[in-house]
Amino acid sequence: MTDISYHNHSRFSDGADTINDMVQAAKAAGLAEFGLSDHWVVTPFCDPEVKTWSMAHDQLDNYIAGVLQAKQDYSDDSFQLRLGLEVDFFPENAAAVVAALGDRPFDYLIGSVHFVERFSVDISADTWAPFSQEQVDAIWRQYWQRIRELAKSGLYDIVGHLDLPKKFAFYPAVDLRAEEDAALAAIRDANMVIEINSAGLDKPCAEPYPSLSLLQRACALGIPVMVSADSHRCPNVMRNFPTAYDLMARAGYDPDTRWRFNRRQRQASPNV
Repeated sequence: MTDISYHNHSRFSDGADTINDMVQAAKAAGLAEFGLSDHWVVTPFCDPEVKTWSMAHDQLDNYIAGVLQAKQDYSDDSFQLRLGLEVDFFPENAAAVVAALGDRPFDYLIGSVHFVERFSVDISADTWAPFSQEQVDAIWRQYWQRIRELAKSGLYDIVGHLDLPKKFAFYPAVDLRAEEDAALAAIRDANMVIEINSAGLDKPCAEPYPSLSLLQRACALGIPVMVSADSHRCPNVMRNFPTAYDLMARAGYDPDTRWRFNRRQRQASPNV
């Protein structure tokens, strides 16, 4: 089986292990391709908390050099390392942030929404707890609007952990299907991939991101999907993959299809 995982983190952001340790673990686990995509966050507001989980801005080129050196050291006929970055989307500065990355040799950019306005949706259940149900509904509605804007920006290759606000099991009580479908349509129109992020199975929501319903609608729209572990430590480089691929099949996708990225170009390859 050919397995690929592009959403993963090292010590350059909030991972526990070094680049080399993560790459060695991925290769030992039998992954055919492994990507590192440490967090790159440039907020349009002051948030000191971001520094605890995102890459320091003066470390970007060291991160790239580290991944490229590991690529040289570990890639061979059966294993490829890819250089990625998980870039937070803020409508106020998204184009400038991506433009500032310049012509650095990324294989892919993951666009993610962690913030709705100044609220971080995935830091802690304690930050959600004081909200009324109406406030929870409003955060979800704004989240889907942000995802739609992210896709319409055309700046990224992969959408990270779609439906992330469910992480701590705070769900909307209103029907947001129109907002969800508008976001999915924008993702389709932008020719982006969504990931089945298997990390969600280990969170209070106890299911991958996104849900089966969202995946079924994505499949109906012809949106490509790929499985990623969103690993932050070596033992998790292929966590929950069987469940993720089962969900992929249940949603209507061919579980033998894999997508690869090389210098921002996407290519389908059979799982052989």
